[in-house]
Amino acid sequence: MAWPNSRKTREAAGGDPTFVRHTCNGGRGPNFGRKTPGCPRCDELAAGAPARDVPGRLRGVIRQRQIDEQQAAESRDHHRPGGPHANGECGPVCTFGDW
Repeated sequence: MAWPNSRKTREAAGGDPTFVRHTCNGGRGPNFGRKTPGCPRCDELAAGAPARDVPGRLRGVIRQRQIDEQQAAESRDHHRPGGPHANGECGPVCTFGDW
């Protein structure tokens, strides 16, 4: 059995086999940006590898913010003066935005 983040598991799942994770601090990464000798990712960074743009755990948060902004824009458009809501096009009970 391979560990969940091992190279074999990532390759079997179609992931990038070259993706290296921090092993320092229990996998949470360096404290205050201090690189730890012996950690594969810290060694990569010390050798000049570029930093990743967005940590994996934040991708969902960023995507949810994009969805929220899109829904807010649609709601503003629906409820604007002269829009469908103001003209009574949505019926006796407006259910727009019940997503």
